[in-house]
Amino acid sequence: MTTGAQTPRYPARPPRSRLRTFLPLGIAAWLVLEIWLLTLVAGASSGLVVFLVLVAGFILGSVVIKRAGRRAFRNLSEALQQQQSGVMPAAARPNSEGNGLMMLGGLLLMIPGLVSDAVGLLLLLPPVQKAVSRSAERTFERKIREADPGTLGGAFQQARMHRPDGKVVQGEVIRDEPGGSPQEPRPPLTH
Repeated sequence: MTTGAQTPRYPARPPRSRLRTFLPLGIAAWLVLEIWLLTLVAGASSGLVVFLVLVAGFILGSVVIKRAGRRAFRNLSEALQQQQSGVMPAAARPNSEGNGLMMLGGLLLMIPGLVSDAVGLLLLLPPVQKAVSRSAERTFERKIREADPGTLGGAFQQARMHRPDGKVVQGEVIRDEPGGSPQEPRPPLTH
């Protein structure tokens, strides 16, 4: 039996982004490639060589991460000391850039695998660091320009109800917990 009332239409599920679709597939393909390369190297030489390569990558990666972390901390403390003394911090020094990419390279060296080791070693080279940082900066700026204005600020606005006559009623949600003590009265909201 129908009442003639319209069935409610639920909003359509937003389409999945390409990143969400292909990232799991890319990770799976990367893992298969890493395992295949390790077995290929183990077959060509021995398991001990593969083990030594993995241990050397882990040690080198930890040294790189430690060095980049110390350099970043030193740069931060110098900038804070200059700021406290009232001196404007100098422009970025040529060797102060790339700490994040150096840490990423060290992390990739620590991850077991030959492909991740090769990418990690590439990220330790200054020309590659500059190219990657320029590309990332351009991509970030493009994404910022494409973003809708006010999307982040809208997340911090207070919830408001719009009445049909156009008036805005401010309010807040109060949740009564079962078995909880009664809450004290709250002050009225102001404009």
